[in-house]
Order: sequence, then structure tokens, then C-alpha cells
Amino acid sequence: MLTSKKLELRRSEIRQALAELAANDNPSEDETRKMGELDAEYRTAETRYRAALIAEDDERREAGADLETRSDREWSDLMGQFEMRQVALALDEGRTLEGQTGEVVNELRSRGGYRGVPIPWEALEIRAGETVASGTPNPLRTAPIIERLFAGSVASRMGGQMINVGVGELEYPVATSSVTAGWATSETGNVTGPSAYTTVDRPLKPDHNLGVQMRITRKTLKQSGAGLEQAVRRDMNGAIEEALDRAVFLGSGSAGEPTGLFAGATAWGIAEVDVSAAATWGAFRSEVVNFITGNAASGPGDVRLLIRPEIWDAMDADIWDAGSGITEWDRLIGALGSVTMSHNALADPTGSPEATSAVMTTTAGGVPPFFVGTWGAIDLIRDPYSDAQSGGLRLTALATMDVTISRAVQTRVLASIE
Repeated sequence: MLTSKKLELRRSEIRQALAELAANDNPSEDETRKMGELDAEYRTAETRYRAALIAEDDERREAGADLETRSDREWSDLMGQFEMRQVALALDEGRTLEGQTGEVVNELRSRGGYRGVPIPWEALEIRAGETVASGTPNPLRTAPIIERLFAGSVASRMGGQMINVGVGELEYPVATSSVTAGWATSETGNVTGPSAYTTVDRPLKPDHNLGVQMRITRKTLKQSGAGLEQAVRRDMNGAIEEALDRAVFLGSGSAGEPTGLFAGATAWGIAEVDVSAAATWGAFRSEVVNFITGNAASGPGDVRLLIRPEIWDAMDADIWDAGSGITEWDRLIGALGSVTMSHNALADPTGSPEATSAVMTTTAGGVPPFFVGTWGAIDLIRDPYSDAQSGGLRLTALATMDVTISRAVQTRVLASIE
């Protein structure tokens, strides 16, 4: 108990005792002496009480600041205790979910309907002690609930931000008007007339469902033990990450896929440049200049580049300065902010000579170039019939996702890089 609280309680007791003594019209000497002692003690307690309040003021402020951030930390700590193994056993054997895992599942069920067992997105992240690709940024949080992309994701390295939406749709209004300023031509002349301020909406819609199926044999269930949790998490994480990266950049917008950056470039107004030349720093440099002149970047260090590994192979073998051994690849990585290679997020090279595409992005004004929306949690459903004869467990994880961009000038698509 705080010192001020103890003193406050003691002052209350003294007041009560004094009230009883004061009600006596003919107090004895002992009662008179007692009233004097209580009065002196009350004045001392009053002084100590004010001093305690001053001393405890800083502690209250620190405690208040801690309470403001405690909910986020408690939720993060709770996610760290979520066990995928309990979910698998609950679906296979009907075992009751216990501890933090049961608490999280009950919380998710109270917020939305799920046919199977809801799994929070944080449960799929690779935890401490596992192999994690280095250099993965932590996306900024600008929406009510924002989840980070999985470790090692190409979409994350290219500046994308994952947004978790509870229900409904989410729209980002982006200004498109060209407001101009002008000088008055004379002392009594008017300045330039007003221009309409217009915007375009970039919506995220829950129209695209991604499914991941896993078949766990009875031997695996009985033999793996606690190791099954990490195995299921890694498999599900890898499958979702691969499908997500491919959809962000190569999604066709048909057959259930969201519209990726390549397919949606024309409709979104993203610049598409036909390079039709060998991969050199000079070819990429001209596109960096367009970023800078479009006010999207202040220098080459603000630009991210996504390429196929074949581009690295060609540029690293192209010696720019024979005397120093500097290659075109050295010039490229020395100038740009980051260069990411992926064979999954970009289509295979085609044609003769073989040519491929690349993507450039930048983060302007703290706004990411594109958003990846997810709805609710992952819905994990068990199929009790398909593998019933063998005693196996078949799981289906369903996730709803979509992709949209912010400002078109923050992304450029480069085609026909030889």
C-alpha cells in the first residue's frame, strides 16, 4: 500500500476518535490529554501526507506511461505463448485448448465467426532460435491494427505494409489534383484561380481467399511431439509467404487471385518502361532520375529494386572498370538503397535474347508504395473424413487477402531488361 494511502487511513481513524471525545461535555483529564495527543498526531500526519503525495507523483506518472503501452506488450507476450501443436491435437483428438492458446482462440471467436480454429497471424512468425533471413525491416504502423509481414518476405523488403482489417473494406484516398500557384500580373490584378482538389480511392476488398492444405500422418502426430509445432508453422509460413509474394507482384486479378503490381500497373497509373537494353547501372539510373524529378525520392538511396537472380549474374560478370575490377553490379548496389533478388516474385526470363522485368519502389513521406490487406485471423479447419482410414490429420488454413498501391509515382515497372 502507498504511504499516502496509509496516512490517509490513519487520519480518518484520528478524526473518528476525536469526534467521539469531543461529544463528551465533561471530559476527564485522561480524555483531555488524549485529545491533545491525537490533535498533534493529526497535524504531523497531515504534513507527512502532503510530502508523500509529492514523492509519489513521479511514480504515478511513470505508472501511467507504462499502462498506455501495457496492452500492446501483453498481447505480444500472449502471442509468444501460442502453441500450434495444441491446435493440431484439438482438431485431431478433440483435446481441449489450454493456457494462453485457449485464451487467444476464445478472444478471436468472440470477434468473428470461424468454422475451424482461428489462428492469429502472429502465431506464424518464425520465433527466436530459428533461421531468419537478416535485414528484414519492421513495417510502420499507420492503421488501427497492422501486422508485420513474415520474416524474409520480398514484399516486406520492397517497402510493402501489411494491414489487418477486422470486417468490411478499407479505402485509402490519394490526392490527384494539380494545385498551382501564380503571381498577380498587376497591382490590382487577380492571382491564379482556384483548382479543384480531387482524390482517387485505393480500396482493399476481401474478395480473394488463399488456402493452404497440410496432411499430417498418424506417425508424425505420435512421433514428432513438440517438434510438430515448429514443423507446421514453418510449412504454413513458407507456403503463405511464397503465395503472397507472387500475388503482390504477379497476381493476375482473375481466377481468385488479387491484382498484382504488373497486372494493375495500367489501371493504377504506374509507369511502365520498356528498357530493351542490357542490364547496366546506366539503364537503372535513368529511372532513378524519374523518381527524383517526380518528387517521390530525394536521391538513389531512397530507391529499392527487385530483380531476378539472372540480372545479378549478368551485371556481376560485366566489368565496368578493368583496372579496378569494378563491375556494373558494384555500381548498382553502391548507389541504391537496397536490391532484392527473387525468382518467385518475378516471371522467368523469355525471348531471344532472354529478357526479364524488374520493379522499383520508394517510400515517400512515410507512406509505403503498396499495402497488403488481410482480414481477421487465419481459419484452420480439419477434414475428418479424407484421411480417416489411415488415422491421419488433414488441415486447411484459409486466409483472405488483397493488394493495392498508395501513390502511383512511388512504383515503376521496368520491362525487357536483357
